[in-house]
Amino acid sequence: MIGYLKGTVAYIQKNSNRVTLTLEVNQIGYDIQIVPRLLQQLTGVGETVQIFTHLHVREDQVVLFGFDSAAERDLFRQLVSVSGIGPQLGLALLDTMGLQDLVQAIVVGNTRALSRTPGVGTKTAERLALELKTKLAEWRQQAGMITTPSAGPTLSIQEDVEMTLLALGYTNSEITQALQTVGQSSSLSKTADAEEWIRSAIAWLSR
Repeated sequence: MIGYLKGTVAYIQKNSNRVTLTLEVNQIGYDIQIVPRLLQQLTGVGETVQIFTHLHVREDQVVLFGFDSAAERDLFRQLVSVSGIGPQLGLALLDTMGLQDLVQAIVVGNTRALSRTPGVGTKTAERLALELKTKLAEWRQQAGMITTPSAGPTLSIQEDVEMTLLALGYTNSEITQALQTVGQSSSLSKTADAEEWIRSAIAWLSR
């Protein structure tokens, strides 16, 4: 089993929603499919990086998946253990939500947040929460992950806020960023009503 690879970035290929990194290690090039958001941390070809890996073997295919940290790799393994969650959907969940937010959404059963990921419907989100809630709560504690309260609105009004902003034409990623930023940088109270959150989010998105 390959735990991680440390080498030089030789090539980066983007194909649709898939990003493949060719990492040269001791004059051998390893093709690794990585979480797209990992690109934000790479400066480009020639950079020396350490990638934590998971080897996925099927009858017709052997794929090496790459992650920023051992924790992210371990979470991926938990995700693909759930019926109906394949490697590509596991990567999509990590890319859309990130490690901390994804674990938090599963532990608290926030199926609405999980369903923002393309390919994840309500039933899949419910299955994720049902099968992994207890496991991830224990895993998070053992891994020493710090749980910080979300900067967004309370769960009771979050769906109303998001649905209104979606109806106005904003994307899921724009809405998530706006609510997090507004919650962290403004004097808006977490217990403010939906209308106040919507106004503040629109103001930030229109800046």
